[in-house]
Amino acid sequence: MTVLEEDDCWQLLDTSSVARLAVLVGDDLEIFPINYVVDGRAIVFRTGEGTKLAAVTIARNVAMEIDGYHRARREAWSVVVKGTAERVEDFDEIYQTEELPLRSWSDHPKQWFVRLLPQQVTGRRFAVAGY
Repeated sequence: MTVLEEDDCWQLLDTSSVARLAVLVGDDLEIFPINYVVDGRAIVFRTGEGTKLAAVTIARNVAMEIDGYHRARREAWSVVVKGTAERVEDFDEIYQTEELPLRSWSDHPKQWFVRLLPQQVTGRRFAVAGY
């Protein structure tokens, strides 16, 4: 296993657009798939009204994970981002955020932008045995 440098983690984050977001809902952890985009050294995603928005508004500490597999190299990788989430509410920021290449897989209305401000970005790469 190789521990990745933070810059390598950001490069991998920039190659994907789908992640899993872990949030605290009451006394329970919930995990949601999200579409995201890297914006500088932050992560931005959209969401609608519901559990995810309430969770990132009330208990702002979140974790996000992406992973991948390179078949030819028989190598897998994982990047975890831990930090705080905040709704984007400033009109100028909303206008700027609307210009990001952030696409949703769903037709469900997602009127809120959320910015994940990382406090820790870690990753690892490892050889996959048995394939």
